[in-house]
Amino acid sequence: MPTGVALQDPRAQLVAAAERLLATSGAAALTSRAVTDEAGVAKGVLHRHFADFDDFLAALVRTRIQQADDAGDRLVTAAGTGTVVGNVSGFLAATLDTVALAVVALITARDELRRRLRETSPAGVPLLAEITGALAAYLAAEQSSGRVVPGTEPRYLAMTVVGTGHLMFAGELGARPDDVAVREMVESVLVGALR
Repeated sequence: MPTGVALQDPRAQLVAAAERLLATSGAAALTSRAVTDEAGVAKGVLHRHFADFDDFLAALVRTRIQQADDAGDRLVTAAGTGTVVGNVSGFLAATLDTVALAVVALITARDELRRRLRETSPAGVPLLAEITGALAAYLAAEQSSGRVVPGTEPRYLAMTVVGTGHLMFAGELGARPDDVAVREMVESVLVGALR
């Protein structure tokens, strides 16, 4: 990047570059040099806007958490519409995309990143915990509307769906599951909880 060329939003530009790398090459390819090369900026730009690489990664994860929270808000708003299985399946596909799976791998592999994320995500695996919480809120809303039977525990249903969904989307079946496989999994987990 030539000197004197102003970047519109360097933090967002770097996060977007990291997401592109995660989508195409996975967590192992994510280095500060790879991110700045992908963003088309000098390496110093990353260190000018973030204390270090783990600070940058924490910002990346928090961006994904905010996206999951926003998707969860939309999901709760959809309670009582469509089908529960369809709504949950769509939410999983949206929140457990290739980038989210790579982010979970980063969180698992980097102790310092996990330590920093504990400041804002104190329990569970950051990102997966927020996805689970959003799904539990949706299932509780569906329970209030009468589409999920009383006596079921939305939090445990959500944990089961997200855990199984994570395994599926991470390639448990040898590849990313298609929509039919996701719906079948969601139906099998929720079968006893739906009216």
